[in-house]
Amino acid sequence: MAMIDLAGRTVLLTGALGSLGRVQAEALVAAGAALILLDRPGHAGADAMLAGLGPAARYLGQDLNHPAAAKQAVAALAEETGGIDVLINNAALIINRPFEEFSIEEYEDQLRVNAAAAFALAQAVAPGMKARGYGKIVNFCSVTLNGRWEGYVPYVASKGAMLGLTKSLARELGPHGIRVNAVSPGAVVSEAEARVFGDRLQQYNDWILENQSLKARIEPRHVADLVLFLVSPASDMISGQNLAIDGGW
Repeated sequence: MAMIDLAGRTVLLTGALGSLGRVQAEALVAAGAALILLDRPGHAGADAMLAGLGPAARYLGQDLNHPAAAKQAVAALAEETGGIDVLINNAALIINRPFEEFSIEEYEDQLRVNAAAAFALAQAVAPGMKARGYGKIVNFCSVTLNGRWEGYVPYVASKGAMLGLTKSLARELGPHGIRVNAVSPGAVVSEAEARVFGDRLQQYNDWILENQSLKARIEPRHVADLVLFLVSPASDMISGQNLAIDGGW
């Protein structure tokens, strides 16, 4: 298979400054994409990230807690840039806690950031993709949908919404040449993992390796490789799928 070449493609990546996002961003720029990094306004790591990626990348500070505003900003940017060819809905809010202890507001926050924002951004980029007869949307689902995880009820509910969004968008947008797929990472070594588990991190690591068929941890680069495949011409006849990258859970 030829090397992946994304020259001439404009990619919008959400959650771009997290552990998974940063590695995806580097891979996308290395493949020749023009990259729009979307993350929180005023993110402390934005300047360093842009300096490392070079002129192929630009930053869009948007709070996905406000999907309508994010949609408006992305639609304006799509018009300015001549259209967004690829949307990667990587951003996610995750909290680990018994479900009785979540407030309704916290539940709604996770559905809004993790799923409603993806819907809004798909609406923002779809008109341009339809006009060109080509586009790629990659949504992030999760291994937690297998039901063997506790303490993540709002997060898992939001990822179920993302799976439904993927399947239904793939059907509706397919006639316009737009491919919509999902990736479901397993437990990836990340800053979020360290933040959520804190002093329980070693116990968590042992549990992951016990349950995975492959006895090595998934790294952000593994996920980036799968995303790169899905946004490239190599996957042009794949749509409506949820591809697990979970170490054989």
